[in-house]
Amino acid sequence: MSIRLSNGQTIPIEMHKVRIVQKTTLPPAARRLSAMEEAGYNTFQLRTRDVFLDMLTDSGTNAMSDNQLAAMMVSDDAYAGSESFYKLADAVKDIFGHQYTLPAHQGRAAEHLLAKVFIKPGDVIPMNYHFTTTLAHFEILGGKVLEIYTDEAMNTQSACPFKGNLDLEKLHHVIHEYGPSRIPFVRMEATTNLIGGQPFSLANLREVKRIAADHGILLVVDGSLISENAYFIRQREEGFSDKSILEIVREIMDLCDLCYLSGRKSCSARGGFISTSNKELYERIRPWLPVYEGFFTYGGMSTKEVEAIAVGLREMVEPEVAGASADLVRHFVERLVEAGLPAVTPPGGLAAHLDARLFLPGLGSFEYPAGSLAAAVYLASGIRTMERGTISMDRDRDGKELASDLELVRFAVPRRVYSVSHVEYAVDRLRWLYARRDLVRGLKFRREPPVLRFFDGRLDALEGWGERLVAAFQADFGPDC
Repeated sequence: MSIRLSNGQTIPIEMHKVRIVQKTTLPPAARRLSAMEEAGYNTFQLRTRDVFLDMLTDSGTNAMSDNQLAAMMVSDDAYAGSESFYKLADAVKDIFGHQYTLPAHQGRAAEHLLAKVFIKPGDVIPMNYHFTTTLAHFEILGGKVLEIYTDEAMNTQSACPFKGNLDLEKLHHVIHEYGPSRIPFVRMEATTNLIGGQPFSLANLREVKRIAADHGILLVVDGSLISENAYFIRQREEGFSDKSILEIVREIMDLCDLCYLSGRKSCSARGGFISTSNKELYERIRPWLPVYEGFFTYGGMSTKEVEAIAVGLREMVEPEVAGASADLVRHFVERLVEAGLPAVTPPGGLAAHLDARLFLPGLGSFEYPAGSLAAAVYLASGIRTMERGTISMDRDRDGKELASDLELVRFAVPRRVYSVSHVEYAVDRLRWLYARRDLVRGLKFRREPPVLRFFDGRLDALEGWGERLVAAFQADFGPDC
């Protein structure tokens, strides 16, 4: 939550106590340069020992609660019929109102099952925006993802509260052009990861459901960040300020035919599941669960993880948990804007984002401005971030490289992990980097994997710009910083 100070300033305040800590280190700039070169200028390839603040992702990096840790100690390790699963199924019924639960080891495993069951060659899947693994799974099965976001979604300097909305006119056009038989479902992501963690409104979701239902098309929600989306609806959408997070989540779930999620985000635990109240859909997916994931009552997870998700699902609808990262992200973005840095606005749900095209205007898409900026951020600060731009795009079926709609650098804010002082440090180093942004050049691939290349690709810095940036840093801060 946020509180107002006596001087009128509003700051996020942590509604938890720190009981266990994990040591971190800040390697000097010379070591950061060596680590970045060893990693092939890919922040995914950095070792934790070389990272000060790990803002790569909020997936599986959140701090669990004492109740989650306690629940893990009483898990039922049975292969079949585990009581831990029934606790999860009960939590899904209580929070989502869905009668059927299929556990999966993480969100992309659920996506794989959905692709296997519902998608055939020639299908099209409209969505408010894709996620990297979603796109890969659906296209591997011969489907085509159609992103029908609103025009405002691509405006990084915006005041629009719901940039995750789906364009309803475009949805009508897609249905008319392709026909309902080629559309297995419409997918709505809460919140839209790749365009800055932006939420959709309930008004928009209701209209999407109405249009889809009129044509016999299913509505699927990726609920990985559903509690944050509900938190934003409560804050930003008229008529919801007096609603609880639980009530808003239930309204979202009542509209969708099927939900899947990664428990690593809102639930603050590792794993995931698919849920629905439609028995026919449940029965279509169920046979494939033991083929790809595990038995019906563990789904590829340890039963300890199942227990932790069950507790996390209940806790995520508490306002102080739903807003734990959202409020700190808001503060982070406000401080970036105050410093004159091109942060994505309005603040989203999982991270603060910088617009790399505005930060590094001299770089073209295929010089990878977001990847270059992510590398430069690490060199200047020891902070590991994630590229969400053209490197995150795979080549098309003809081998042509595709430019991303946006070039963003994501500063993920794991729930209950970092504090305001960490944000202040990040803003200070980013202010320094922005003043010397002309030192940053592009990247080129040294090794490019055929799919999801951002995970394992290796790149080189054009013109050796990393060395020059570190030399400038050492001149300003000293050789040991």
